[in-house]
Amino acid sequence: MAATDALAGEIREDRLAAGYVFYGEEDYLAEEFIRRLKRALTSPDAQGFNLERFDLAGMRWPDIIDTARTAPFFFSPWRIVVVRAVEENREGKEGREGKESSRKLSSLDEKIIREYFRSPAARTVLVVVITGRVKKTHPLVKFFDSLPRAAVVLREVKPLKKVDLYAWMMRRLASLGKSATPDALSRLEEVAGSDLRRIDHEIEKIAAYTADRKTVDIEDVLQVCDWTKGFIEWDLTDALKKADQRQSLLTLNRAFQEGERPEHVLRVLANFFRDLLLAKLWLREGRDRKEIFAFLKPQIRESFVKLYADEFRALFSLLERLSLGEINWAVRELEKIDLSIKTMDVSEQPLIERFVIEYCRRQQRPRERRAAIWKKKD
Repeated sequence: MAATDALAGEIREDRLAAGYVFYGEEDYLAEEFIRRLKRALTSPDAQGFNLERFDLAGMRWPDIIDTARTAPFFFSPWRIVVVRAVEENREGKEGREGKESSRKLSSLDEKIIREYFRSPAARTVLVVVITGRVKKTHPLVKFFDSLPRAAVVLREVKPLKKVDLYAWMMRRLASLGKSATPDALSRLEEVAGSDLRRIDHEIEKIAAYTADRKTVDIEDVLQVCDWTKGFIEWDLTDALKKADQRQSLLTLNRAFQEGERPEHVLRVLANFFRDLLLAKLWLREGRDRKEIFAFLKPQIRESFVKLYADEFRALFSLLERLSLGEINWAVRELEKIDLSIKTMDVSEQPLIERFVIEYCRRQQRPRERRAAIWKKKD
C-alpha cells in the first residue's frame, strides 16, 4: 500500500513509511506531522510509543541509526526518531556551527543509512527535518531522494501563501471546534504574519478566550492577539515541554529584543517548574489527575475538548518523563540565577539561556543516562 501522505490525509499504522524527510523554511508543518503521528500511534490499538529527538550538529548518523534499531524503552510497540538539521541561512551562528555535519554524509554514513532502509526496524518511524532555505540540490535531500520511494517519503515545506494559509487556519480552528469570520482571519494574519507556530499559539489563546462560542470574530482577535506581552508564557512553556532548545532560545531572544524584563522571563520559568513540582507531589499523594489539571490550567475547560485533551496529555506525559530530582534541580538553578541577578552585576540573558540549554540538553539524553546524571547532580 502507498505510504501515508506526510501533509494530508489520515495517518494509519499499516500505511506508514519507514522514513519521512522534510526540507524547507516552514518546519512547523513537519512538527505538525510529528504531532499527528504521535496521536495516531497513541490510539487504544497502538498502546504507546517512544519519541527521541536528535540535533544532527551534535550527533553521528551511526548513533542515530543504532537508536532506531534498538528496542523501544519498556518495550513500547512504537518508536519515533526525529533528526533535525538547521541550515546557516535560517539560524545564523547556530546553523554555521552545525553546517558541516548537517550537509555532508560520509561514505560510511550513506552505507549505514541505505542498509537501514533496506531492512528498517519494525514499528519505527525515522523523521528527518532539514530547516532553512533548502532546495532539492542540498546534499542531504539529494541522498534521501535517491532512496526507494516505498521506504522514504520526501516533502518540501514552504511558507504558506494567502489561500493556503487561510485554509490551514480554518483547519486548525476546526480541530478545536471553532470557525472564524473572514475579518477575523485577516486580522490574525496581520498580527502573526505567516508564522504558523505563532498563529497556532494565537489560535489556542482564542479558543480558550471564546470558551463555548463556536465562531471567532474580529473582536475576539483584537482582544486576545493584541496581548503582545503574553506570547512568552505560551511559546516558552510550549518549547520547554518538548525540551526544544532551538525554539526556547528563539523565544527568549525575541522576548529580550522586545524589551521583556529579565525578572518576568525568570518568573515564567520559575512558575512553570514550580507547577510541575506541585503536580508531581500531588501525584505521589494519589490526587486525581483532572483535579490537578484544573488547578494548574483553570482557563482550559473540558468543554474545549481537543485543546483540553492535548494540554492534559502534554502535562502528564512531561511529568512521567521528569523525575522529582530533575524538577528540583531546575527550581534550584532558577533560584541561583535569581539571586545572581539581584546581588551581582551580571548579564541576565546569558544566564537564563545557559539554564535553558542545559535543561534541554539533559532532556534529550536517553532516560537511563539522565537518571544517573540527575542523581550525581543532587
